Amino acid sequence: MKIKHISHLKEIHNCKLFGLMPNQEEIYSFDLVNKNGMKVQIINYGATVTSIQIPINEKLTDIVLGFDNLEAYLESYNLPSAPYFGTTVGRYAGRIHNATFSLNDKKFQLGSNNNGNSLHGGEMGFGRKVWNVTDAKTGENPSITFGLLSEHLDENFPGEMTVYLTYTLTEENELKLEYKATSTEDTIINLTHHSYFNLDGHHGNVLEQQMFIKSAKMLETNPDNIPTGNYTDLTNHDFDFRTPKQCPFPIDNSFVVNSKTEIVAQLISLKNKLRMNVYTDQPSVHIYVGGNCFGKLKGKENVDYNAQSGICFETQNFPDAPNHPHFPNAVLKKGEQYSQKTLYKFETLN
Repeated sequence: MKIKHISHLKEIHNCKLFGLMPNQEEIYSFDLVNKNGMKVQIINYGATVTSIQIPINEKLTDIVLGFDNLEAYLESYNLPSAPYFGTTVGRYAGRIHNATFSLNDKKFQLGSNNNGNSLHGGEMGFGRKVWNVTDAKTGENPSITFGLLSEHLDENFPGEMTVYLTYTLTEENELKLEYKATSTEDTIINLTHHSYFNLDGHHGNVLEQQMFIKSAKMLETNPDNIPTGNYTDLTNHDFDFRTPKQCPFPIDNSFVVNSKTEIVAQLISLKNKLRMNVYTDQPSVHIYVGGNCFGKLKGKENVDYNAQSGICFETQNFPDAPNHPHFPNAVLKKGEQYSQKTLYKFETLN
């Protein structure tokens, strides 16, 4: 696959200049709008979702955290632990123990950006890169495709990797994410989406909302949140969400799921009578409430975000899978194609 760039950006999806990178490279925002009035805004810095607006009681409610300008996104990576608001995470989402893995009898030492471990692709992961716009479709079910070329040994991962991510907003109020990737060498990969959702609006508190997860077990982790290789049975556990209950705080755990056709997770707001259904073909959904907002962080519309402002549903492979042979395969072979599909469906409650 070769990245091609759409040159007529001004003509697609209400394209607007969002800001300038330090090297003066232009970053644009794009709007996907369906016939119901739902609107998703995405920028090509990190292929990042900056807002999801849903009509509720005849007004638009923004249900994800984010920033109003590019400078704030750039500066957020200078925090002690970046929040990764709305971004595309890669090459490897989650943690890799000791920032090392072995592949084809060769050991790779990655950058250690999280207590001696590698987190979310390292210091300069996919969320900090400028993506190209490679395709766009208007009309019903509008979509936009972003492409990224990650060079060989980018963050010391082997292989030159070509990645495409297509966002589609359907007329059924679904935001569909479809990832594809190839590599010039055997490598590892684990991509995910990192929006912080809040169905009461990005100024609300997610602890007032409910969560459902169709999972009987989660990954056991050590104090550094690295998987031990074992599983925790959720029967009679506080984190058994097979019956919906209030969102917990804090939580930073990977739940094992195994349905490609059924709902794997839900977020429910009784206040706004809104529900988000999560579908994925991935083996886990990582739930995170903790915010990395450091008391408070100034977000969109001058809103002060705190650690309870949003919840992440990161559909992905298991963290540290390359170091656990019995975990799902995380290797992308040369010449083969990685694919991943995740869908967030929004619907009103009766």
